[in-house]
Amino acid sequence: MGVPHISNGPEQPETWSRRGVLAVLGFVPAAVLTGCTASANASSGSTPKAAGATAPTLTVTPTDGTRNAAFTSPVEVTAQTGTLSRVKVTRDDGSALPGTFNGARTRWTSTRNPYSGTEYTVTAVAQGSAAETMTFSTRAPADTFIGYFTPEAGLTSGVGMPVSVNFTHAVTDRAAVEKAITVTADPQVEVVGHWFSDTRLDFRPEEYWAAGTEITLGLRLKDVEGADGVHGTQSKDVTFHIGREQISTVDLAKKTMTVRRDGRTLATYPVSGGDAEHTTWSGIMVISERFKETRMESSTVGLGDEYDIDDVPHAQRLTTSGTFIHGNHWASASIFGSSNTSHGCIGLRDTKGADDTSTPGYAFYKSSMLGDVVVVENPGGNTGGETGEDTVDPANGLNGWNLSWTDWRAGSAL
Repeated sequence: MGVPHISNGPEQPETWSRRGVLAVLGFVPAAVLTGCTASANASSGSTPKAAGATAPTLTVTPTDGTRNAAFTSPVEVTAQTGTLSRVKVTRDDGSALPGTFNGARTRWTSTRNPYSGTEYTVTAVAQGSAAETMTFSTRAPADTFIGYFTPEAGLTSGVGMPVSVNFTHAVTDRAAVEKAITVTADPQVEVVGHWFSDTRLDFRPEEYWAAGTEITLGLRLKDVEGADGVHGTQSKDVTFHIGREQISTVDLAKKTMTVRRDGRTLATYPVSGGDAEHTTWSGIMVISERFKETRMESSTVGLGDEYDIDDVPHAQRLTTSGTFIHGNHWASASIFGSSNTSHGCIGLRDTKGADDTSTPGYAFYKSSMLGDVVVVENPGGNTGGETGEDTVDPANGLNGWNLSWTDWRAGSAL
């Protein structure tokens, strides 16, 4: 998905010097002339200047009135003479930009950079002077990216669900982007990121999530430079939840699937897997999509015109490349538990229409949720129990659990 470029006018100078208007005009206030009478309109908290005192000169970076200031450097307010009593920098929504004074209180520096495309107001008070107010706005980035995340905010998922972030622009500074994303869990557990490509970053713990875990994804990508001249736009937190633990083990030598929930056997179903020419991937797979009914065409997975079934019931995706565990109403009921006859999917007996509650296809679909784990063992086709296919690629679907913890951690940029 592309992101439109935004053109901006030339950048204005980054530094300016502002003196008190009265001093510039050469006008001396009455209070200074008399040397003994304070103005009735003096600002609250200010101290009357002694006769002959020079008004402090304040310098602000970016310059007052700048319309396209850079957003890659902090804001600074400096008192060329005297000291600073107070500095406040607020954005157009009223929130403040945090900052600190140096030890002599002659300089205030924001502790983070201003946001892009934002208007700011600077209010500064030098000791013994009235408040001065300046404004500037930052330019919008020329090109931007965002991260689309899985699972969706608020979703309750199975214990195998990783947090997967897919970016709309290739990332070259992986460390900067990964540092700007946090994934925390309650109960607490170490969570580490792994780059599958320059557009995909997944997060997971060493073992499956504990049932009942609350997961928070923190995206602080706004103005992070993911690639040369390409900046992020998101600053948000989203929360997901982990439900009960359900892990199903498919043994294609035995042609059975055993479903265990929270450590106890829930059901055992007869199944049919890939045949000798189209063996099923082995390994740990995670349910990433669910359809009560869907159409399956062999041409979409590189198998020509071998099949086109427009009403496959209770289909649950296991790989991006097209492996599903699904109901099957077109094959003889006798194959389930006795023969592996599919083109690589795992089939359970089902009926047309997806409404027969007595079938294994219906029962397994009803018991499942996104993020549930399906482990496939012994995908050896019709004869024997040898492994007839390699372990699924960890990047093929949400299947990073096939990497050891050492290999997973090695994929982090931090």
